[in-house]
Amino acid sequence: MRWLVIAIGVLCATVPVQSQDSAPLTLRQAVTLALQNSRDVKLAQVQYNVALGEVGIDRAAFLPNLYTGAGLAYTHGFPSLPGGQPPSIFQLDYRQTLFNPLLKNQQHAAEERAKNFKLELDRTRDNIRIQTALAYLELAKVGHSLDLLRNEQLSGERILQVVRQRIAANQELPIEATRTQLKMARINQRVIKLEDREQALEMQLHDLTGIADSQSIPVASDEQSFTDSLATGTAAVQAQMLDLALKSDSGLAQAENERVARERLFHGAKLSYLPTVDLVGQYAILSKFNNYAEFYKTFERHNLNVGIQVTIPLFAAKTAANVTLAKSQLDEAELNVGTKRQQVRADVRQKAYHLRELDADREVARLDLQLAQENLQLEQAKYGQSRATLQELEQAHLDESDKWVAFLDADFACEQAQLNLLQATGQLAQVFQ
Repeated sequence: MRWLVIAIGVLCATVPVQSQDSAPLTLRQAVTLALQNSRDVKLAQVQYNVALGEVGIDRAAFLPNLYTGAGLAYTHGFPSLPGGQPPSIFQLDYRQTLFNPLLKNQQHAAEERAKNFKLELDRTRDNIRIQTALAYLELAKVGHSLDLLRNEQLSGERILQVVRQRIAANQELPIEATRTQLKMARINQRVIKLEDREQALEMQLHDLTGIADSQSIPVASDEQSFTDSLATGTAAVQAQMLDLALKSDSGLAQAENERVARERLFHGAKLSYLPTVDLVGQYAILSKFNNYAEFYKTFERHNLNVGIQVTIPLFAAKTAANVTLAKSQLDEAELNVGTKRQQVRADVRQKAYHLRELDADREVARLDLQLAQENLQLEQAKYGQSRATLQELEQAHLDESDKWVAFLDADFACEQAQLNLLQATGQLAQVFQ
């Protein structure tokens, strides 16, 4: 069973991460912690809330709006304030838009654009899932590779010891010692690079999950695979993946939402030639000291006005310009949708082809490892029968370790391609539920 896997569904129950001596951190726990800790996710959520708030502001014009106020004003001559309102001690105003196609379609456009922020939130979560999963899997791979290379170091030291003995007995040339030392130096070089990579991955996981730096992150390296291998070869499967990608791709969905938003704006701009209707009302308490009695035949201190205000646009030069602009923006959005759809198709096909190639590479690496393991068994049998030297046996160990590392690299590359394809087809969130 492969050691490098993504455990989903069959993983242990999600339990809190405990101390350094607790059970290894599972992939599902790591992803959950990363989503909870991510500032990018929190920022995307705030931006989505802001977009919803802007929609609420646009919608507020079609809801009841009631204002009140009080004040005193000195008037000389006709009692009037700037703007034409009469001075009053107390005033209560009511306004509600009943029909305004331009404002209503602007509200609908804002609602469509708010959906894009929700899509961006989902995409940010998927990106965090991908980053965490890849860091987790690579850390497990690096740990396993380091174990193999450290065993290679021990084998190399034994080989070097045997070579030096043979050189001392004039059975080998001195150059063989240098050749063996070079092999050991290369192994040491790989160990150093992997140790540095291991530290970098641990720091990345600390940052992603929010686990304290003082707490180690032991990862599980024996979990079951989240998927054996995504089938990508048949035309039916590829068509299914294309359909899933077209339905779930956030970039395409955002382009579609923007197209609908601009369609709403275009529709609203065309209807802006129609009258607008508002429900208005006002209650005011007037004062005698503003000399109303001198200008009006009768004076009523309490005044109530309720009615419908209809505004008919007779000539508005800006309306035609708005219609032309909105139509051009709609044409642009429709072209963007078509372009994005083509890009999604090409991207999914490329990811599927890449996964097929990597899956074939992994199978080659697996068989190569199996051959090295069988060869090691033969050398062990020969050594037990005194038909092989210790140097030959240790060299077989080295070859088997090298094939293991190559298989781990191929397996990780395949898992990475699988995750990318799952994200492209909109299945990543379901996998980690």
